[in-house]
Amino acid sequence: MLDHIFSDAIGALREALDSAHLEHQALEERFHSDMMLGNITWETSYVLPGEDNPPRICCDLTLEWSSWSQTAYRHWFLQGELTDLPEIAIAVVIRIQNLTNSPQLDDIVTVLPKNPPPLGNKEMNRSGATIESNYGTKSENTLQIPEWAIEVTYEGNYELEEVTLENGTEIDEHFSQLGGWISSALVRVDDLKLEYRSTNTTEN
Repeated sequence: MLDHIFSDAIGALREALDSAHLEHQALEERFHSDMMLGNITWETSYVLPGEDNPPRICCDLTLEWSSWSQTAYRHWFLQGELTDLPEIAIAVVIRIQNLTNSPQLDDIVTVLPKNPPPLGNKEMNRSGATIESNYGTKSENTLQIPEWAIEVTYEGNYELEEVTLENGTEIDEHFSQLGGWISSALVRVDDLKLEYRSTNTTEN
């Protein structure tokens, strides 16, 4: 069963991203339910307007509603008692891909703000960066020149206090600044004028 408080959080995040004039990558949206553990996960991606396909720069977002948070929420909903604060785990990944050269990590991390705006009474933290290299096959015995990508991840937990559970509009307020922050982060990376391989549309 999908608790309405989790669907409210999804709706609030979508509204914040749409208000920041970011474009939704519909084919990248996924909804998962872990049949063994009971965790529910929603994933989506957003890009700047007019981005290439596949995008050079994008933001991948994940919300996770754990089984224990579902239990805590339903106990409050049915019994009126909140013994443990349910929470939604959030991950924001800024991804730059289709690069012609190995990215300079310091250049990219420097332009990205260290911390997103807080969600309620919790801060999100930058948890790390990953650099990828992808060597496609040019012929039976030859590999293509690699394409490079980098991901910078921000993670945190959004605690649902009783006042938030009782008044769903607070979720909209807590998520409202996140869309603008993500849009600003994507623009800052785009301003670096990195070298990208050609895609289906215009080449940078």
